[in-house]
Amino acid sequence: MAGARRGAVLELLRRPGNARCADCGAPDPDWASYTLGVFICLSCSGIHRNIPQVSKVKSVRLDTWEDAQVEFMASRGNNVARATFESKVPPFYYRPSASDCQLLREQWIRAKYERQEFARPERQEPYSAGYREGFLWKRGRDNGQFLSRKFVLTEREGALKYFNRSDAKEPKAIMKIEHLNATFQPAKIGHPHGLQVTFLKDNSTRNVFVYHEDGKEMVDWFNALRAARFHYLQVAFPGASDADLVPKLSRNYLQEGYMEKTGPKALVHHGRPQAHVLQGPPGRLRPRGGLHRQQGERLHGAGRAPAVHPGPPLAPRHHHRHAGAPLPAGLRDGVGAAGVDGGLPEGGGQAHAAPGVRSGSPLQAQTLTRDGPGA
Repeated sequence: MAGARRGAVLELLRRPGNARCADCGAPDPDWASYTLGVFICLSCSGIHRNIPQVSKVKSVRLDTWEDAQVEFMASRGNNVARATFESKVPPFYYRPSASDCQLLREQWIRAKYERQEFARPERQEPYSAGYREGFLWKRGRDNGQFLSRKFVLTEREGALKYFNRSDAKEPKAIMKIEHLNATFQPAKIGHPHGLQVTFLKDNSTRNVFVYHEDGKEMVDWFNALRAARFHYLQVAFPGASDADLVPKLSRNYLQEGYMEKTGPKALVHHGRPQAHVLQGPPGRLRPRGGLHRQQGERLHGAGRAPAVHPGPPLAPRHHHRHAGAPLPAGLRDGVGAAGVDGGLPEGGGQAHAAPGVRSGSPLQAQTLTRDGPGA
């Protein structure tokens, strides 16, 4: 009898909407909340266990099921639960996926089932009002110490501001909503609620790193920033649909690390162009070309940097051709195809022009020679 009931629950997974986790969308959920009637993944089931007054979970394949529980699951399912608990989710509210951080998934689940914010819109005021102020822990630029700072978000002014003192009349920084991005970076910031806010100042990218001890407070700030961005874009692009605007509200960084890039001009030494290596931080990515140019420009991202091989920097190689001689036509309009800095392909040979690189671009070609294998 117990096996038959378990088989009946497994059969329910074949119904439309039940093949993925009701909360994060992960495939093949193995758990279920028999008080909410939803099928969920292992990771989300751990969050459900933290709200036992709302949700009680069982393994679909391992636990024993009662007849009443099987009947309730059959009468509900993920699609019915979404119609109940997600009926009024604001378009700007971030719906986390399986790859998002624990905080976003936990607050999404609590907002749906515990606080029922998406069935009762009046509970969405903390991130929908168009104005928000409060204190967040902000990391200092010089010493890395976190200090309490007052933040004010105002859609009317289209800006997020922060103040060094609670009684300060003028803000320390003004971040325009037009050029603002927010993404959770708990590993980088060193706190599970860490948020990175990126903005433009004087045509340069700046970052502010903040957190709050209360997870709900931090996610409310995040969604308030998305709401402000959403309303700004609605005005800026009146003909755009919500589906067009939502992907532009915030972006997650996929990768972070160091790459090598060319400088705007070739270096000249005693009248002759010369290959040059700019030393950067350890763990740099190594291009396929024979020469390296390191400026340590950082690519922001949430993931880990790939495995890298530093390798010794190569000695400069002089041109055999005099600096005043014209460049060959094959190199005048591009960079070496084998490396980002116009270096030669592995094993020697002449570099070829990369497609799509125009003459006069910052990536200028250099005619280089090698001393032979292993040079």
